[in-house]
Amino acid sequence: MTRRFSSAGWPVALLLSMTIHAHSAELVHLYAAGSLREALDDTAKAFEHSSGVKVETKYGPSGLLKDTIAGGAAADVFASANMEHPRALAQAGKSGPVVLFARNKLCALVRPGLAVDPTNLLDRMLDPGVKLGTSTPKSDPSGDYAWELFAKADSLRSGAQAVLAAKALQLMGGPSSPPAPANRVIYGALVADGKADIFLAYFTGARAAQRENPGQQIVQLPDPLAVGADYGLTVIADAPPAAYRFAMFILADGQQILANYGFAAPNLPAASIP
Repeated sequence: MTRRFSSAGWPVALLLSMTIHAHSAELVHLYAAGSLREALDDTAKAFEHSSGVKVETKYGPSGLLKDTIAGGAAADVFASANMEHPRALAQAGKSGPVVLFARNKLCALVRPGLAVDPTNLLDRMLDPGVKLGTSTPKSDPSGDYAWELFAKADSLRSGAQAVLAAKALQLMGGPSSPPAPANRVIYGALVADGKADIFLAYFTGARAAQRENPGQQIVQLPDPLAVGADYGLTVIADAPPAAYRFAMFILADGQQILANYGFAAPNLPAASIP
């Protein structure tokens, strides 16, 4: 017999069953990338209002969250800033299928007064006098995406990858990184505090940082250096039925909320990052 799947990759019969029994669970534990905080907080509130099921959230670097979940943390839904971390859980039998639910992209957040545009961005990043900030690779996908940019830079200028990797200041997202300041966007805070002149950040985070710090500049990466970020969603093994309902809510109603925060939402018609 043919097994029917939804467009998200989960069996239709299972989803229907989970939806019918969702009200039996009163709490869903969401572990999600820090870059999703505002969008998924709003999504969780909308889900709670429509379902009566409460969502408890924990945000942080996706790689560290993945390790915590693999170690037995009480997560039900994992929303990662890449596809690799949730796929690692799925391959280990810790979760179900992984679904692409949002896209982001890397850009440069630049301190006021530093003349940077897409044509000279690589020169400015290579400048020994310019402090280049990134997140921490392996622990935080934002850092991995920065290193992907460095590899692309090497094809434009021989030796650039090694120079950029050596000078990059891994200012956040690692196991020993200081916590994000309360009520401030961490990218903008690091640039405002002089820790970095250029910070390679997610577009959504840079946009929020600029709202807090209007003098900071957002510089788009030129096409040869452009790096996109695919976000993956998975439901953890043995999660309550309400977890599947919440995951489906993210893939439906949550798509417009994600788009409102600057993400490209693949389940919206012609969705794109502004």
